[in-house]
Amino acid sequence: MKAIVKRKSGPPDVLELREVEKPVPGDREVLIKVRAATVTQGDVVLRRLPFLVWIPMRIMLGLRRKKIPGTELAGDVEAVGRAVTRFSPGDQVFGTTDGAGAGSYAEYVCLAEDAALAPMPSSVGYEQAAAVPVGGTTALHFLRSGNIQAGQKVLIYGASGSVGTYAVQLARHFGAKVTGVCSTRNVELVKSLGAGTVVDYTQEDFAEQGKLYDLVFDAVGKTSAAKAEKALAPGGAFVTVQKGLARVNRDDLLLLKELVEVGEIRPVIDRRYPLAQAAEAHEYVEKGHKAGNVVIVVEPDRGV
Repeated sequence: MKAIVKRKSGPPDVLELREVEKPVPGDREVLIKVRAATVTQGDVVLRRLPFLVWIPMRIMLGLRRKKIPGTELAGDVEAVGRAVTRFSPGDQVFGTTDGAGAGSYAEYVCLAEDAALAPMPSSVGYEQAAAVPVGGTTALHFLRSGNIQAGQKVLIYGASGSVGTYAVQLARHFGAKVTGVCSTRNVELVKSLGAGTVVDYTQEDFAEQGKLYDLVFDAVGKTSAAKAEKALAPGGAFVTVQKGLARVNRDDLLLLKELVEVGEIRPVIDRRYPLAQAAEAHEYVEKGHKAGNVVIVVEPDRGV
């Protein structure tokens, strides 16, 4: 099978397209034919991470060093191990490769039956589904940790990124009055996602406007607690992805699946790249200007 292999840690050009052995599922594993994957900021960080840094990270976070990178995916179950009961061949699924020995930049990957994997939303194609798990789960986690409530005023800093686009939509879903912060080129996008007010950070500083919020969520890790404090109402909360990304789990995937199917949230895709251009996709994401998600198309959506 074809897969992207990381020769070593370093810049995007360490990623190469190669022929590698197709995996075989164990008794409690499913073999997935990958249709689409994504390039997350986390993928970029892991690609650059020096080998010696992996040792403490493996101990603290349980991360596995993968020769084939990639976290998010959507595809079809091609085969299942003899002890698998949750999935069947032909099932359309989406999820992450967390805990697996290989990533999603490949034509096939094996995942444990109890991995972060769920039936794909029926209303979208593989490319849209692949862009849901990490950004959606992370937004959900931090909004919950900030104890979001209906009627609150919520500010999302970095509202046009992968996490931010989901945070805007989820905050609206929870009944909050949403203000998004983004650059000029993404103002209309953030409005279309449900933000009642959008602050263009190239023109004004949200912390100096004199407006107060019940919750400030830094979805890109680029503002500070001190700045957010200026915009917090008494008893308000500040949460930031600088505290670490959330672990994707099946229950949250099922919730996000339902919200996608009823039109409460939608994935935002900035660019698509074929598998062979994974290095170019990483280079684009590394610039830090993407809106929503960048997708790697392993096999194009069929009639969706």
